[in-house]
Parts: sequence; structure tokens; C-alpha cells
Amino acid sequence: MIIDRDKTGYASRAYADSLSEFGEVIHLKHSNGYLLKKPVPGCAGYFDAIGLYPLFFCSDWSLLQKDFEELPDTIISIGLVADPFGDFTPELLEQTFDVVNPYKKHFTVDVTREIAEIGSRHHRREARKAYRSLSVQVCENPAEFVDIWEGLYKTLRRRYSIQGIRGFSHTAFEKQLSMPEIVVHQAFHEDKIIGAQLFYQQDDVVHCHLGAVSPIGYELNAFYALDQFSFSYFSDKARRLDLGGGIGLNSGGHDGLSYYKKGWSSDLQQVYFCGRIINPEMYEMMAQKAKQVHSSYFPTYRAGEYL
Repeated sequence: MIIDRDKTGYASRAYADSLSEFGEVIHLKHSNGYLLKKPVPGCAGYFDAIGLYPLFFCSDWSLLQKDFEELPDTIISIGLVADPFGDFTPELLEQTFDVVNPYKKHFTVDVTREIAEIGSRHHRREARKAYRSLSVQVCENPAEFVDIWEGLYKTLRRRYSIQGIRGFSHTAFEKQLSMPEIVVHQAFHEDKIIGAQLFYQQDDVVHCHLGAVSPIGYELNAFYALDQFSFSYFSDKARRLDLGGGIGLNSGGHDGLSYYKKGWSSDLQQVYFCGRIINPEMYEMMAQKAKQVHSSYFPTYRAGEYL
């Protein structure tokens, strides 16, 4: 089943609006993508623009250059993480952006394979063990799941000290779980929900948007069952499932989350961070002010801040 990437999931206005408390939504009319505009601290009247979290999508990457040229110079810079399956070449990214850096690699699963062939022996064994204590079901009404989901996600926020846009909010989740295309899988133990995963599909790729489990969910290894269930569920609906990357801005694949995802994955997909300077004079001034002229972080005056 092919889903129109221009209207659903990460590519949609509805998803952009779900993050509007973290910045003013900007629609790029030529490429048909969305950014969030946020003030630059200590520089009244000026802004930076960022791609939607976690990934930036647009309909036509070749038209981004035209969109950027039409932005007002009150926007100093743009930073985004490009859709790893976007219709672009590395050469096009280099032509469109001033900074194009390998960001991290996403672990992907070929869901067209037989379920018994997906994952390492260890992961398949752990999934079987998890199923002895729990069951996984498709949520029939995600919009009514907001409060329970928020409770689960609080555990994840505390576990990994997640803040800002990565932490989302109750309002963001209300909007996202009301989107008709979202798919939610729930793990049950003794008739109680102990974990869940949220998915968006873009064309033939399914993105695992978020996953969270309760403390008992961690004890019962609920993620093993949830993931294996998702591979089976999407096997006739998509070609690949994107599990995302590891922990940190430049995960080298050595953290625990990377180890876990590697155990399921069939392949790795390179993801790129892209930066564009819209107002060079203000960019230089802010870099000088922040004493970060030679920083490799982009934008340099936000060094240490994850946009």
C-alpha cells in the first residue's frame, strides 16, 4: 500500500502543527516541506529555522533552494535532519546547503522477509520469552490513548533525560494521536498496558516514531515483543521499517540502544544533518558574540544546544 507522503505522517501539516509550541510553523511552498521558526537568544527580531523532529520531509528536494532564497533575512540559519529515504542525491544536498554532515545511521528492517528470518537468534529468543508474559495488539482508537501514552513516555523522559522538542508534550501527543494515519501497537500484561509503539508510514517505509514502556515493561522485555509484532503487522503494507538510530547526536553504534536495534536490523541507512546560512552577516556577528567562530557545531552560536 502506497501512502501519499505529501499529506500524511511526518510530511503533513498536521504533524507540523503538533510541534507548533516549539516554534512557528513555516510552509515551504515550492518544495512542500515544513520548518519551525524560533527566536535567536539575545538577538531580538531574528530567528533560526529547524526541521521538524525527528526528520525533515518535503515533496521536491530540488525546489528547496528556491524556497530558501525567498526566506526573509530575519531568519539567520536553517538546520534539519534529512529524510534518509528522500528523493535526493548527496550532490543535490551539497548544492542546497552550506553544511552537509553525516549525522548517524538508522537501523532498518526488511519486513518482506519471513518473520523467522528477521533478527538475531538472541532477539528472536527474547521475543518468544516476552510473549509468555504479555500480548501485543493494535490500538483501535489512538485518540483515546493519550493519557496512558503520556504516562509511559514519562518513564522514557526520566530514563534518558529527554527535554525540549525531543520530549514532545501532552498537547503534541494529543494532536499526533488524533492523526488518522498513525498506527499504535500496545503491549498488555495481565490486562494492563505496559508499553506501546507509534508508527507513521511514508510510501513503502514505516518509521517507528516513538516507543515507550513502563518499568515492568522493561523487566518483561516488552520491546522485543512489540518490535517483532510490528514486523509481522507491516509485512504486507511496506517494504522497510526504520527503527531509527542510537543515542546521541553522533551515535557511533556502541550504545545499548544501537546494540538492541542492530540485533533486529537488515541494513543501515545513512542520515545527514544539513545547515544553510540565510543571513551571513548576522550569522558571523552571532558567532563572534558567542566566541564560537571556529566551532564545528551548526549554527556555531548554538554550540551545545540541540535545536
